[in-house]
Amino acid sequence: MGIETLAILLFLCVFILILYGYPVAFTLGGLSIMYAVCFLEPSAFEALPSRFMGVLTNYNLIAVPLFIFMGIMLEKSGLAESLLETMAMLFGKMRGGLAISVVIVGALLAASTGIVGATVVTMGFISLPTMLKRGYKPELATGAIAASGTLGQIIPPSVVLVLLGSIMSINIGDLFAAALLPGLLLVGAYILYIAIYSAIFPSAAPRIPEAEVKQFAEKDFYKKVINAFLLPMLLILGVLGSIFFGWATSTEAAAVGAMGATLMTIGQGKFRKKTLESVMQETTLLTCMVFIILLGATTFSMVFREMGGDLFLVRLIEESQLSPRGFLFVVMVAMFIAGFFIDFIEIIFIFVPVVIPIFNQYDIDLLWLGILIGVNLQTSFLTPPFGFALFYLKGVAPPSITTGHLYRGILPFVVIQMLLLALLVFYPEIIHISKDLFQVSR
Repeated sequence: MGIETLAILLFLCVFILILYGYPVAFTLGGLSIMYAVCFLEPSAFEALPSRFMGVLTNYNLIAVPLFIFMGIMLEKSGLAESLLETMAMLFGKMRGGLAISVVIVGALLAASTGIVGATVVTMGFISLPTMLKRGYKPELATGAIAASGTLGQIIPPSVVLVLLGSIMSINIGDLFAAALLPGLLLVGAYILYIAIYSAIFPSAAPRIPEAEVKQFAEKDFYKKVINAFLLPMLLILGVLGSIFFGWATSTEAAAVGAMGATLMTIGQGKFRKKTLESVMQETTLLTCMVFIILLGATTFSMVFREMGGDLFLVRLIEESQLSPRGFLFVVMVAMFIAGFFIDFIEIIFIFVPVVIPIFNQYDIDLLWLGILIGVNLQTSFLTPPFGFALFYLKGVAPPSITTGHLYRGILPFVVIQMLLLALLVFYPEIIHISKDLFQVSR
């Protein structure tokens, strides 16, 4: 067996062991080192320490713990509750108004936090019991919550985009700007679907009683609206605006966001020593997980290339005479299916380093590719039977909500996302329009 074939075998073994439940970081790093000891010269290890230091000293990756801190701190601030209450009353007279408000709040939280799990759980706790109590069809309620909760995968500031930018050597500010218009299109498509569905099936999405809306509007209406929207909008402008106008790098903007989220929590009267300790512990845990996986992925990537796996794949693709679009389709399908079983971080660190050399060979626009991967990973996050967002929501849903409700509810939103992905594939100029529109500084 040739060494290049062994490299492909390494890739398959890593994927199979992860599916069996072995820890991702240690599977990537440990199995790669075992293969290197058996099949490579000892000199191959000389480059590994410098690669590790390259990861640990990567300035862009400092944004990861800062954005995680910002998201978890906002979860503790009570911002979502006040936002959702205000939005529900503003759209209360519309059929499906509560579901539309969930989507808009999900988009605002995505632009404030970028963390999917926290958003889905928070929205599930707050809005699902209310929607069910008001007579919403369980499928519509759960679908709207799960879909809006995953907007943090694509709407900046997104941890997914930070990691993709680092792995693919793309400017993170460019990725953020390029992702904003596709993210807004997705939000608009969700709202349009809910409005049409509610018009066709009025009983599935009843209006909030007019007396309740009137009571909300009578007492300090403008003050409630300003309090609910002003702080999150200031935070969004502070983080994204500073990047798009060129006032700060993504890492500096993440630090602004972390401080802003802390000040917002203080302003809401929710800041306690115990809160800070909890946020710091969760941030440390998630950050350590990301970086340990990243070091394991660095080892895997180095060994895979030393064994000639990347050159073997390039040659295989050339011999199969796959067009660039054909290879893109194969990669997108593989990532989509992988998203049923493993987390987005693992997919990024396993797949992306392997396929990037081939896309470079095809002279594919990496900025366009990065957004396609982001939207694709978001779709797989929702797709039955193993979509992670569905597990998060099921964990906080009332006993009356079955797995069948979740699966049926999310399917229309998955179709919407796949249509958006197809639109971005055939009209890549959307991504460049978004970048030119929002990257004001350039």
